[in-house]
Amino acid sequence: MPMYSGKVMDHFMNPRNVGEIKDADGIGEVGNPVCGDMMTFFIKVKDNRLEDVKFQTFGCGAAVAVSSMTSEMAKGKTLEEAVKITPSLVAQELEGLPKNKYHCSNLGAQALQKAIRDYAQKKGITIEGLEEEKGEGDEEGE
Repeated sequence: MPMYSGKVMDHFMNPRNVGEIKDADGIGEVGNPVCGDMMTFFIKVKDNRLEDVKFQTFGCGAAVAVSSMTSEMAKGKTLEEAVKITPSLVAQELEGLPKNKYHCSNLGAQALQKAIRDYAQKKGITIEGLEEEKGEGDEEGE
């Protein structure tokens, strides 16, 4: 059994911000078919800040902990700050993840990014630092 940090265990046993935002401003869903983890992030935006962040995760303990930590890190941040949350930052905040669980940290950051991208697309705005969705042949940029 992989060794988890106390922080990972805490977020797994007592995950923060679990649930759904019914009238979410943005929704991001990611899944990893290899391990079966699925994550959905819901964001509520007010004055360019993430006023609320909730998630629903179906997956292993690491996936739940990552979702919880990502949601905590994102809450209250501006959209520009939130898009800077990377998988390695999440893993750092959790005081590390076992190598075989590191892919889980990608999912939290990806789901959050997708929710922010969803919001930006609905609003027709550009958010500094938001990575373009890969694989859409987007050449019309700069």
